[in-house]
Amino acid sequence: MAERLRALLTPAIVLAALVGVGLLLRHEGPVAARALARADAVPLLLAALAANIAGLVLAVHAWRVLVPAPPGSAPGTPGPVRGLLAARIYFLGQLSKYLPGRVWGVLTHVTHGRAVGVPAAAMTSAYLLSLALTVLAGACVSLFAAPAVLPGQWFWLVLPVLGLLACVARPALATGPVVMLARLARRTVEPPPDAAVRRAIALAVASWLVSGLHLWFLAIALGAPAVSAAGPGIGAFALATVVSSLAVVVPDGWGVRELTIAAALAAVLPGGTAATAAVASRVVCVVAELGSSAVVLALARARLGAPGTRTAVDSTDSTASTGSTPATAPAPTPIGDSRVHP
Repeated sequence: MAERLRALLTPAIVLAALVGVGLLLRHEGPVAARALARADAVPLLLAALAANIAGLVLAVHAWRVLVPAPPGSAPGTPGPVRGLLAARIYFLGQLSKYLPGRVWGVLTHVTHGRAVGVPAAAMTSAYLLSLALTVLAGACVSLFAAPAVLPGQWFWLVLPVLGLLACVARPALATGPVVMLARLARRTVEPPPDAAVRRAIALAVASWLVSGLHLWFLAIALGAPAVSAAGPGIGAFALATVVSSLAVVVPDGWGVRELTIAAALAAVLPGGTAATAAVASRVVCVVAELGSSAVVLALARARLGAPGTRTAVDSTDSTASTGSTPATAPAPTPIGDSRVHP
């Protein structure tokens, strides 16, 4: 019954969201699209693409600092998932969100982690911890758009900021629930060092801020004032991505994210133009993800070998991975996929 309801609800929500976006685009949409096609808009479009790619690079680092070194490593030993190997695992996990089902992201991380000696439970815990910190950081960055989206009603959004600051002060607040989940699954997981958690938080916040610049560039290209569009542009992307990630029945937040962005940018752009910016944002993000993934996977295959094989990682990783042995622990039950990304 639940599966049948989900099967009906998903297309209904997607259709309703797309109809809403279509109605917004009906009047100003064609004019806004022509504005993006102007020659003087090309530098801003390229800047938007570069900002999104830079945000993805920061997101890779925000995740990989949470991956522990293999069991038995000396204290302070960096984890073996670094450099090109980390990028390959992360981008394969990102691509999994375009597949049906909710298990492929974590399975990708577990499989490739085992290839360099990181147990399945450790990879799963790093995956979940990174996902939680990413959502929390995104909720904080969304405050930039809150005054425009929720005038007079946005102060409750300060709560994520307090939560993030609490995790910075006491990283155990973030790692504790993940360790507890591992114990319930009868797995032993060493939480990452406090310094690694704080670094991951800082990188996640930076990733959202840099990624949000792409929407700001698009808004400027469509005629929004540069200064007044900065807050709504940067914050709207984080807000929309976090909100759409909570709509679990909608694949990759299609429609929900666009409506949220359009609502946020309506403070600085006409409704139809704001919707055009939202659609353009989706296109930029897809091009950035697929293009970056293609480059990373091609380089990784050339330098590291085929995915899923035990290889010596690139020159920045070989020292860390020397002597590690594949874990023999069985894979835990997959939990969700990574639908939140800058």
